[in-house]
Amino acid sequence: MLPETAYSYAFAAIGHIMQNDDLRDRFMALSGLSPEDIKESIEDPAFLASILEFFINHEPDLINLAEDKNVAPEAIVKAWRSLGGGVGQEW
Repeated sequence: MLPETAYSYAFAAIGHIMQNDDLRDRFMALSGLSPEDIKESIEDPAFLASILEFFINHEPDLINLAEDKNVAPEAIVKAWRSLGGGVGQEW
């Protein structure tokens, strides 16, 4: 996957989080991040991978994001891996 595509999916995921109050509240509670932290980290590939991992770790959210953005869930997983997600993890 092209890096630009992976970044695009991650940015779309951030937007998806911020547009949904329940999802945003859960993300903020689980991550401990503030909106300012997100703004500061927005171009860090590891941070963007963690955003996608938030969705990957909860399949209903992954499916909802994929449907909302009209992409296959597998494409989001590929974007996560392109950004460095899963490196060093055994699956």
